Amino acid sequence: MPPFEALKVARSQGLDLVEVAPTANPPVCRIINYGKYLYQLSKRQHEARKHQKSIGLKEVKLRPRTSAHDFETKRNKVIDFLREGAKVKVTIMFRGREMAHRDLGFKMMERLVEEVSEVGQVETRPRLEGPNLTSIIAAKKAAGKSGKASAASPPPHAAADGARPASRPRETVSAPSAAAAPEASKPSESSGG
Repeated sequence: MPPFEALKVARSQGLDLVEVAPTANPPVCRIINYGKYLYQLSKRQHEARKHQKSIGLKEVKLRPRTSAHDFETKRNKVIDFLREGAKVKVTIMFRGREMAHRDLGFKMMERLVEEVSEVGQVETRPRLEGPNLTSIIAAKKAAGKSGKASAASPPPHAAADGARPASRPRETVSAPSAAAAPEASKPSESSGG
């Protein structure tokens, strides 16, 4: 149908002539209510965005002189962020004379990357940006899913024989502790006499 006839039909019905596929040969047009079409299009886009998972970038800041316990706390936070699916920007901040010992910061960064390697992998290698040493760590996709599945499923030997898995380790643990009890009493006898 020629475009002018289609436009005439659309106006007679009180609707609009909308070009749906301009790249097709010949171009495809539809006679529709354009306002309603835009509304439905925006609703579809909103639904698509709603089901989309956004990957955020979290940041964890350290200092070269961060203590061991604080380092472990920050490492655990990085692991939590990675398990949530976020990327983590790790920043080691240097101040004053700490800049002379940048190797401490690189060692700390290497240690952190090594300790979170089960759940994350380095996306951006550690590099100095002014007084800061930064690196971006992203979550591993395949390892994270298989790790969750294996943790949720019970051990195969427990399901096979139907026994409670906790009963076997108790028996194993109680035997060595019973053997250790007489040894503990011997030193007390020698110290008492």
